[in-house]
Amino acid sequence: MANLNTSEAIEALAAEIGDNVYIDVAKWHLYLRDAHLHTSLAERLYPLLTEDSLSEDQVLQILQSIPVELGNGRREVSLVDLLPMQCQVNLLDLLEEFQQKM
Repeated sequence: MANLNTSEAIEALAAEIGDNVYIDVAKWHLYLRDAHLHTSLAERLYPLLTEDSLSEDQVLQILQSIPVELGNGRREVSLVDLLPMQCQVNLLDLLEEFQQKM
């Protein structure tokens, strides 16, 4: 993975996030790939991986800053509020593993 350019690395990160992280709505699991949130999340998280500044607080701040529209925009909820705690832990683990492979 060390030879990937930035675009390819973000795409690879987005694919990992999209396949492994989901939002929970009424006990339904909607993977971020299906919700079309994986790429924008990867674009925001990737700089943390390249700067060696990955921390749980920074990841949570990014998740907090991403609004998710519900009911065709009638309501907005931050992404962090829709991710179960286990998905947040899985996301952090995924990011650490991805960073080690870079």
